[in-house]
Amino acid sequence: MNSNKKKLAALKYHAEPTPGKIKVVPTKKYDTQRDLALAYSPGVAEPCLAIEKEPNDAYKYTTKGNLVAVISNGTAVLGLGDIGAMASKPVMEGKGLLFKIFADIDVFDIEVDTKNVDEFIQTVKNIAPTFGGINLEDIKAPEAFEIERRLKEELPIPVMHDDQHGTAIISAAALLNACEIVGKKIKDVRIVVSGAGAAAISCTRLYKSFGATPENIVMTDSKGVIRKDRGNLTSQKAEFATDRDLNTLEEAMKDADVFIGLSMADIVTPEMLLAMSNDPIVFAMANPNPEIQYDLAVSTRKDIIMATGRSDHPNQVNNVLGFPFIFRGALDVRATAINEEMKKAATLALAALAKEPVPEQVNIAYNKTKLVFGREYIIPKPFDPRLIGEIPVAVAKAAIESGVAQEPINDWEAYKQELLGRLGNNNTLLELLRDRARQDPKRVVYAEGEEIQVLKAAQVAYEDGFAIPVLLGRKEVIEEIAAEIKFDLSEVEIIDPKSKEEKHRKTKYATHYWVERKRKGVTLNDAESLMRDRDYFGAMMVNTGDADALLSGYSRSYSTTIKPILELIGLQQGIKRAAATNLMVSDYGPLFISDTSINIEPDAKTLAKITQLTAETIRMFGVDPVIAMTSYANFGGSKHINSAKVDRCVQFLHKANPELVVDGPIQTDFALNNDMLKERFLFSKLVDKKVNALVFPSLDAANATYKLMKELNKASSVGPILMGMEKAVHVLQLGATVDEMVNMTAVAVVDAQEKSKREMLDR
Repeated sequence: MNSNKKKLAALKYHAEPTPGKIKVVPTKKYDTQRDLALAYSPGVAEPCLAIEKEPNDAYKYTTKGNLVAVISNGTAVLGLGDIGAMASKPVMEGKGLLFKIFADIDVFDIEVDTKNVDEFIQTVKNIAPTFGGINLEDIKAPEAFEIERRLKEELPIPVMHDDQHGTAIISAAALLNACEIVGKKIKDVRIVVSGAGAAAISCTRLYKSFGATPENIVMTDSKGVIRKDRGNLTSQKAEFATDRDLNTLEEAMKDADVFIGLSMADIVTPEMLLAMSNDPIVFAMANPNPEIQYDLAVSTRKDIIMATGRSDHPNQVNNVLGFPFIFRGALDVRATAINEEMKKAATLALAALAKEPVPEQVNIAYNKTKLVFGREYIIPKPFDPRLIGEIPVAVAKAAIESGVAQEPINDWEAYKQELLGRLGNNNTLLELLRDRARQDPKRVVYAEGEEIQVLKAAQVAYEDGFAIPVLLGRKEVIEEIAAEIKFDLSEVEIIDPKSKEEKHRKTKYATHYWVERKRKGVTLNDAESLMRDRDYFGAMMVNTGDADALLSGYSRSYSTTIKPILELIGLQQGIKRAAATNLMVSDYGPLFISDTSINIEPDAKTLAKITQLTAETIRMFGVDPVIAMTSYANFGGSKHINSAKVDRCVQFLHKANPELVVDGPIQTDFALNNDMLKERFLFSKLVDKKVNALVFPSLDAANATYKLMKELNKASSVGPILMGMEKAVHVLQLGATVDEMVNMTAVAVVDAQEKSKREMLDR
């Protein structure tokens, strides 16, 4: 995507459909006058009086214990510099979003319009009673050091300047692991730090705390090497001044073991890398462009361990690996501070996690056969679901051991399970899906290219880099609509199946179709006529390999749209009936619902096949299936034919697929509420498991359930995902939203990736 497209996409994302990225939502019932009387006057007086007597009761009766302030004055925003408090607000909202989706922490973003240190500190102190923690953000050095130091001394809640400590913690974990891989000790390595701002100072201090020798550290700024004989040094720079006879970055890099870049793009040359010692460790963390480009660095030194701040290269040093989980642990023990012991605990936990076997979900998301601790995997990936179960625990333990915790934790296993349960609130599965699609974008045919909503979905998928759209329809109509939504079609293929220009392709497709179906009453003329239909034409594009995937159904009924797909594409080997599942993403977490679109009244055998296909689809998302076979009765509670059908299906699956976690017949509430299940049906295979799929005995039950969830619970729906097909073809629900079509595009791309792999294995 060119820079202008990125600019327009970013502005549109922040403006629509609601300005901004975060909002406040009620956590209590407010349906009746009684609810409102308890929420406000007169009922609210009781917690007020309780807190007046015991201030710590604010944690009991208000959101204080899960509320963090993200505070900035806008003096050092990302790579934009001093842009002011108001202009920093989108970044602070973004930080709030990350807190919520990764650690289920609520945030108010606060933009303070002052550069005066005393005024800023006083403002934060005045509003501090509202919050359980303070995250300082994008404040320039050296003021940032003074602000953080004083607030930590004067406030009884955790305070952390993430720009300093976030990068320090993540990079320190990476450095410890990199040193281990190359067989060097941190006390012996010679370190060059490019940059002397808040992040660089904090990083270097943390490296020292882990054993880096001060005499082995050289720090540079825009004037060159920071030497002891240089005048007018700040106290922070003086702390790292060297007495070695070095003046330039180039001189400092000679025989260095480690380069830490927190400065600006392209200041490191290949010659500098070649001058470093064997097995150099290079963390070029300037954003968005590193001190030396990744490809240039790894082609210059084959023995290099390279990390950047970018997600499109291995070893991304990303602060999101730290701050949400550090604050989570600090809040959960009601810590009075985030101290050095807690930061070091987070560092060691991150370093250790990188050495553990990587969940298949993460391998799939990053399109890797198997991520293994080594030169291209020295720190965990940002979407690793284990992070929330490991980092907060380490931080909380360190808080308790160092004496800053006010609410000790006694049952650590229960706490870890509680943390993992919070994953249901962030639903990173969709982003993992898109990330995986970006690894290998596929050509996706949009059969209804003249529909503005379909074009909007194709635009998002294209500009986000995970699909290559092929639009079917009249070129002049599509171009007119595209101009209206500012969709640059200069590199997008548009095909009108009815145009004379496509005569050759239509003839090829018609002949192919006729050969396949000439003994089923189809003539060549029939076939040529059908190829004017966009669904038939699109299906033939996929069938002949001219495209990888097909999406249709936005403007037509499901039954009308699926007919040509079933005729032309066919089923996977060994599959006799297709099926469909919908992925629902809600506060509960990912939940697959089957069969929502194909099989109206499946018998026990068909229901078993639907379940097997659902399990296969869930694994495609990198998740282990846990499936409940639903009914109106529990485990033989009814002998009616409908419940008995489910019972026979479960018995078959237990024999045919003993490795599959599946059980039933079971009522939906028991399937989703493990406490209820354990109390009544302790024998069930679903006990102590989180169900992620519901298979219903009939289409009307499954379809009604997913649509109820979508409308009443505002769950995001991804689907219907067509299962059992030979090619990646999917039929949208009539009137699907843009978001639903975007998500289905990602599904179609990932499905095409999987089917491509299968084809290669079969050859």
